[in-house]
Amino acid sequence: MSLEQQLIAFRHELHRHPELSNQEFETTARIRQQLENYHIRVLDLPLKTGLVAEVGPQQGPLVVLRSDIDALPIEEQSGVDFVSQNPGVMHACGHDFHSSAALGAAILLKQREQHLTGPVRILFQAAEETGQGAPDIIATGALDNARAIFGIHNDPTLPAGVVGSKPGPLTAAVDRFTITVKGTGSHAARPHDGNDPIVIAAQIVSAAQTLISRNAPSSDNAVVSITQIHSGSTWNVIPDSAWLEGTVRSFSQTTRELLEKRFREIVLGIAAAFGAEVEFDWQAGPPSVVNDAHWADFALQQADRSGFEARVVEASPIGEDFAFYQQKLPGAFMMIGTGEPYALHHPAFRINDTVLWPTAQYLAQLAEAALLSLDGAQP
Repeated sequence: MSLEQQLIAFRHELHRHPELSNQEFETTARIRQQLENYHIRVLDLPLKTGLVAEVGPQQGPLVVLRSDIDALPIEEQSGVDFVSQNPGVMHACGHDFHSSAALGAAILLKQREQHLTGPVRILFQAAEETGQGAPDIIATGALDNARAIFGIHNDPTLPAGVVGSKPGPLTAAVDRFTITVKGTGSHAARPHDGNDPIVIAAQIVSAAQTLISRNAPSSDNAVVSITQIHSGSTWNVIPDSAWLEGTVRSFSQTTRELLEKRFREIVLGIAAAFGAEVEFDWQAGPPSVVNDAHWADFALQQADRSGFEARVVEASPIGEDFAFYQQKLPGAFMMIGTGEPYALHHPAFRINDTVLWPTAQYLAQLAEAALLSLDGAQP
């Protein structure tokens, strides 16, 4: 069986056994076994799940490749032969593809270990979907002294054979909010006896739509979406509370801070106007992925040399905790086109297996080329 066939088979194995964030025990064990089969060293780090492998000499510039390994709480409807065997859990974001490509890159780099001018660390990161996996890796010191980091994500909206990236912001900062409105319940026929939280919540929903249109500069892309509203339990009773939840996406740190400030002011102001109490909880997630201009251009050049079509793409409002790594060291994140009809996180999501082997080769070549570039830049 060729290495390409082995990687595809391994991806199918991971796909059949998906695990949620911070529960990727079997996934970690499977990856570790594959690495050990090829005599690739695994660093001894205090990680609950996930791992970090290393190839190359101890001396020289350190380059990092990042993949993620967790799945989503989605019931699979893809119809593939290797469908998830874990009910209600699915690799609907393609992390099985990412980790298999990273494994392939590690094996290819191991085969060229004597030619490497520095070490390459390959991250098999847990808990990307919760946004906490990257900080956990950083806390171990695995990125200390690293000079550059590269990561990938499959993109079904790009044709197979395309690698897309861009200098500057590529993905959005992800923030989550919950709002609890505390009114006073009453009989539906006597609303004047209470303080209707549903009416207040409706005012908040309406006013929230002005956050972007009347606060964010037109040059800044941003999104606010209220995705849940819960209140009441029957037709003839006004409840005493309402609960809302949603997300805000932004690319500029200045705009991100402004939107939180203005949203909080709007919510508290509406509550005060109606004489109600309100709780506003803002949960900051990963910041925007901001690609280093040099490394983004470098990664696209290497994609072209690896046989891909390199494209400069538009920024996407999806979130990625790869951004935390870029707060520590420069690097670039790339989108790998798979040309499939279903979007990320869709229960019918699929990955095009023909892209896996070229992606593994690309990552290995990118890491080796980055080492050579960094080594040449050293005095």
